[in-house]
Amino acid sequence: MIVVVDYGMGNVGSIVNMLKKVGCQATVSAAPETIQKAEKLILPGVGAFDQGMMNLRERSLIPALNRKVVDDRSPILGICLGMQLLSSRSEEGQLPGLGWIAAETRRFQFHTEGMSLKVPHMGWNEVNPRDQSSLFKEFEETPRFYFVHSYHVCCEREEDILATSVYGHEFTAAVKKGNIMGTQFHPEKSHRFGMQLLRNFATL
Repeated sequence: MIVVVDYGMGNVGSIVNMLKKVGCQATVSAAPETIQKAEKLILPGVGAFDQGMMNLRERSLIPALNRKVVDDRSPILGICLGMQLLSSRSEEGQLPGLGWIAAETRRFQFHTEGMSLKVPHMGWNEVNPRDQSSLFKEFEETPRFYFVHSYHVCCEREEDILATSVYGHEFTAAVKKGNIMGTQFHPEKSHRFGMQLLRNFATL
C-alpha cells in the first residue's frame, strides 16, 4: 500500500487519482500509525518551506517519517516542495529540513546580462535522467514533465542527482539516495510521462 502523506500542503487528490489510473492502490493519511504500515510513501507539497516543516512538526509526523524512511528504509517519493523538504535547509526559510539528502534549496537567480527569465519556472520542460533505472525506466523518448517552482535543490553529492533539467541553467530535477527519491516536477500533472514515473515508483 502506498500512503500519500497529508500534512496540509499538497494536492493529494491528483496524486491518488493518477496512481489509480496506473492500477495502484493508495490512501491519504496524516496518522503516524498508518504511515508505519505503508509499503511506500509519497510526500507531496505546494507552498513555503518553513510552513511545510511546521505542518509536519505540528502533526507529529517527523519522528514517524524518520522511523519509516531512515530506520526501516521504506521507499519515499517527495514531489515539488516535498522534494525540497528532503534537503537540509532552504533559502526560503529558517527551519531545518528533514536532512535526508545533503543539499540546500535555493531560489532561481538570473544575473546573466540579457537573461530575463520569469520566476517561478512554470510549464513543461524536458528532463534528462542520469540513471535510466528505477524512476526513469522504460521511457521510449526524452521525458517531459510539468514544473511550477521558484526554488531548486542543490545537492552536495553528484551521485544524489538522478535527473536534471534546464531553465536558464542546469538544475536538479530529481534526486535519489537509496530508498529516498524526489522530483521537482509534478508527475501527477504530467500525463503519460507522469503515469510511467509513478508506475515505476509503485513497482520498485
